[in-house]
Amino acid sequence: MIRADLSAPKESLQDWLMSERPQSRRQASLGRAYSAWRTFAHNRLAMLGLGIVMVLALVAIFADLLAPYSPYIGDLRTTRLLPPSSAHWFGTDDQGRDILSRIIHGSRVTLYVVALVAMLAAPIGLVVGTVAGYAGGWLDAALMRITDIFLAFPRLILALAFVAALGPGIENAVIAIAITSWPPYARIARAETLTIRQADYIAAVQLIGASPWRIVLRHIMPLCLSSVIVRVTLDMAGIILTAAGLGFLGLGAQPPMPEWGALIANGRLYVLDQWWVAAAPGAAIFLVSLAFNLLGDGLRDALDPKGVK
Repeated sequence: MIRADLSAPKESLQDWLMSERPQSRRQASLGRAYSAWRTFAHNRLAMLGLGIVMVLALVAIFADLLAPYSPYIGDLRTTRLLPPSSAHWFGTDDQGRDILSRIIHGSRVTLYVVALVAMLAAPIGLVVGTVAGYAGGWLDAALMRITDIFLAFPRLILALAFVAALGPGIENAVIAIAITSWPPYARIARAETLTIRQADYIAAVQLIGASPWRIVLRHIMPLCLSSVIVRVTLDMAGIILTAAGLGFLGLGAQPPMPEWGALIANGRLYVLDQWWVAAAPGAAIFLVSLAFNLLGDGLRDALDPKGVK
């Protein structure tokens, strides 16, 4: 009987993940994920963006505990338009409401808009792009011409048109932004599909009798997903700015909801004397938009094999 050599070094988890000859599909998938994380973690700006986004998520979750005052109730007689102080770190607005508390609760609205738009627009663009790229012919031409029509208009202008037709409100603003956000994802998915459909393994799947829908759903969409995720993350800043623009114009979130764009619109009347009313939510929009851009750049380097050196 041959005994195992107990003195031989055991394979570490890192060696198992980075193995050049994975023994299973699960090991290969975990290895790719670990390699992408290592690339992402070496990007300090991307980690900074991830940290800011995680802080934003925690602030939104625990807004009721973190906000020192009510975001909806103020005192016009004693706390109206107070400058930043130890009692009100970001000052108060024209209704006597604490601006810090309203910004904290407004983070929920921002994440709500971003999450819903991503869940609505990304799947639509992914389906349209992969179907058009794989089917080709008249279906490809028709879907791409529809995409071109949406891309021909500036996103904010088109969103304004849809919100004007649907009516003001945060839900209608989300729908309008989602309708105007899917065309870039369709373009990216179609470009990826045009390359993937010529691969040998797609031909092998076709030979064993797989239906076109199965090929698109099981074999093409997963390969296009990383590029779409990167584009969605990079578009988060644009989504936030579009939502803030609609709120600024009074077509997004309606008072007294503490949406950041609406807060800036409320402070534009006092921007010369009581600058803090508009400056604080503006700084919040700038910081979160910057964080999503840094995060998107890091994900692009980590998930795009052509971009990794």
